[in-house]
Amino acid sequence: MPQRATFLELFFDLAFVVALTQLSQGLADDLSWRGAFQTLVLLLAMWWVWSITAAVTDRYDPQRPAIQLLVLATLGGSLVMAAAAPQAFGKRGLIFAGAYVAIQIGRGFFLLLALRGRELKRRIGRSLFWFGVSAVPWIAGAIAHGTARGVLWALAVAVDYAGFALGWPTPGLGRSPRSEWQVVPEHLAERYRQFFIIALGELILVTALTLGRSDFAADQTAAFVVSIATTVLIWRIYIYRAGEVLAAAIEASPDPLRLTLSATYAHMVMVAGIVVTSVGDKFVITHPLGHTPPGWIAVILGGPALFLAGRAHFEYAVFGRVSRDRPIGLLVLAAMAPVMLLVPPLMAALAATAVLTAVAVADTTRARRRPSAPPSPPGGPS
Repeated sequence: MPQRATFLELFFDLAFVVALTQLSQGLADDLSWRGAFQTLVLLLAMWWVWSITAAVTDRYDPQRPAIQLLVLATLGGSLVMAAAAPQAFGKRGLIFAGAYVAIQIGRGFFLLLALRGRELKRRIGRSLFWFGVSAVPWIAGAIAHGTARGVLWALAVAVDYAGFALGWPTPGLGRSPRSEWQVVPEHLAERYRQFFIIALGELILVTALTLGRSDFAADQTAAFVVSIATTVLIWRIYIYRAGEVLAAAIEASPDPLRLTLSATYAHMVMVAGIVVTSVGDKFVITHPLGHTPPGWIAVILGGPALFLAGRAHFEYAVFGRVSRDRPIGLLVLAAMAPVMLLVPPLMAALAATAVLTAVAVADTTRARRRPSAPPSPPGGPS
């Protein structure tokens, strides 16, 4: 099995630049609790397509023609989902849900035909069972309308995630043994890093396109600079140091599966933070001065807060501890929210950037004291 990610896998990730851009645009168009819920459901679905595909290329050799064909087919299906996402809770619900179900179930049947081995077929059979169960609320939700669609799709997402977390217990096949969940640490760690960079690419794309549609006024240009600084800080905080040593942490962990699951969920939260941050950047660059609605404060401060929360969870998974600057940053962002209602959007964005700057500086200071602290996942030797 190759230890490094392939160019095909990076090519596959490009579909998710489109997907994340569509999701951020949808949230910007409907900045409400309903819009946030719908965006979350769609993001969870898109993330699960990527995560299961990453697990497949980690488990099976991505250089094999059959696996390459599967990845390319999943790329096409993911683009269909991305194209349908803005109207997924409207007239294109069946397209979105149909593409999702086709990807997840089609993958299983394809692997059954392309690969051999009794245990392998049992493993694929378990996942097929669970994706078949979740297909019912996915398709039923696509046929339903309004609140019913949201409830059914939330149930479908819950089934997908719960089945995986429980080891896909299946009638007649039982639960997947832990021996089936072995991973290639370097490959999987690189895949997470690649997707995180792809997510940052969406943030940069939205920022640049928003500036391009502006008048390039001084205040709009200043908002653009603040947005780019935020992007750089998010990258810096992510990569140092947990993002660099994830592979070593998986190798050192007494429970690699648990750490891998923690990393999966942590990255999902961080990516959600990036999507929300891109919405805030869009508002700030378009209208940097004037009144700041509460919804704008929620995304301007909430995006960095979500990222820090996911990053704190990621740090705990890798090092078995959380640096104090992470929760402090979260508390400061929460405490600033009422005050930020009284200042222009640009000042609120600048305040969020200042919090991220303080976290990055704290990371650098800590790194000088402990320049090569080894990973120490929970349950391992301290």
